[in-house]
Amino acid sequence: MIDYEKILNPTIQRLKPSGIRRFFDIANEMEDVISLSVGEPDFYTPWHIREEAIRTLEKGRTRYTPNRGLLKLREEISNYLYRHYEERYLPESEILVTVGGSEAIDLCMRALLCPGDEVLIPQPSFVCYVPLAQMTGGVPVILETRAENGFRLTAEELEKKITENTKLLVFPYPNNPTGAVMRREDLEAVAEVVKRHNLFVLSDEIYSTLTYGTEPHIMFSHLPGMRERTVVVNGFSKSHSMTGWRLGYAAGPREVIGQMTKLHQFAIMSAPTTSQYAAIEAMKNGDDDIRQMREQYDMRRRLIVDGLNSMGLSCFEPEGAFYAFPSVKSTGLTSAEFCERLIYSKHVAVVPGDAFGESGEGFVRISYSYSIKHITEALERIQAFLREL
Repeated sequence: MIDYEKILNPTIQRLKPSGIRRFFDIANEMEDVISLSVGEPDFYTPWHIREEAIRTLEKGRTRYTPNRGLLKLREEISNYLYRHYEERYLPESEILVTVGGSEAIDLCMRALLCPGDEVLIPQPSFVCYVPLAQMTGGVPVILETRAENGFRLTAEELEKKITENTKLLVFPYPNNPTGAVMRREDLEAVAEVVKRHNLFVLSDEIYSTLTYGTEPHIMFSHLPGMRERTVVVNGFSKSHSMTGWRLGYAAGPREVIGQMTKLHQFAIMSAPTTSQYAAIEAMKNGDDDIRQMREQYDMRRRLIVDGLNSMGLSCFEPEGAFYAFPSVKSTGLTSAEFCERLIYSKHVAVVPGDAFGESGEGFVRISYSYSIKHITEALERIQAFLREL
C-alpha cells in the first residue's frame, strides 16, 4: 500500500477547499434552487466578440501565440488602460497575457516571494490570496476590514501590521465579497505607507469597470511613486462577461513582468489563442458593452440592497463589483448555519462570509450578477425564511 500522506506535499494537503464551491455544488444537486453564490455574469459574451472568435477559427488561427500573448492584444490592453485609467504600459515588456486573472496573481506571488516573506492581505477578500501565498512559502498576515469603515483598508491598520519581513501588499479593490471601493484619499494614504516601508503591491483590479456613482476607479499604479512598485492584475471575465474564455493580464514593471513571463513559459506556454483574438475585439470595441452591463448591475444592486435592508438584514451599500455582503448576526445564526438552513429549507444558495476570512463571520455574500426575476424570487424566499426563524 502507498502511504500518500508521505508522498503528497504537506503544504498543499493543509490547504482548505474553497468555501464558495461548497454551496455551489450543493445547489447543483438540488432542484428548484436559486443560486446567488457564484460571481459569474449572467450576460452572454457580446456577439461581436464571439463573432470575431468564430472568424479566427474559420481562418485556422489556432497555433501557439508568443508567450507574452499576441502583440496586437497587448497593444490594445495598453490602449485600454490609458483610455480608461490614464496609465500607459509598454506592450513589448510591461504586459503579460495570462490564463485568467488568477494565473497572474499566482505568477506575481511566485516571482516576488521567498520563504518567510510576509504578505499583507486585507479580509474579507477573495479566497485565492492566502493559499497562493502559502504555496510559495510566504507568510500571510491578515488585515481585518470592518463594515463600520465601509470595509476599506486604512493606512493606520496597514501600518500596524508591517514588520521587517513584510514584502508584499495584496490590494483587492473593488472588493469581492464586500463590494467596497477605495477612493482617492484612501488610496493616497495607503500609498504613503507603502512608499515609506518600501513595499511592493499586487493590485487585483478585476472589478475595476464595476464601480458605481460619479467617482471613477483609480488604478493604484497611477498614484505618485506607485507605478514602479505595483503589478496590476485585470482580465475579461467580469468586464466583458468572458468567464469561460479564461483570459487575464498583468501590467507592471518590466523587471517583474519578465520574471512572471519566465514562469508562464514553463507552466502554461501561452494563453488560449482563440480567446486572445476575441479579447482584441473586446478591448477595441467593447466599451459600450461595459457601460450597458454596469447599468444593469447598478439597477440590481439597488434592488437587492433595498430588499435586504427592508427585511432586517443590515446591508452596507456596495460601491463596486456585483456582490452584497449583508450581516446575518440579527438571526442568531453563524454564517454557515444561515447558508445551510437557507439552501435546504428555501433552496436559495448564498456563501458564508467566513469563506473569505474570519472577519467575514456574521455576514453572507450574495451575488447580484443574476437577472431581476432571479433576484426578486430569491429575496421573497429569504424573507419567508426569516419569518420562520
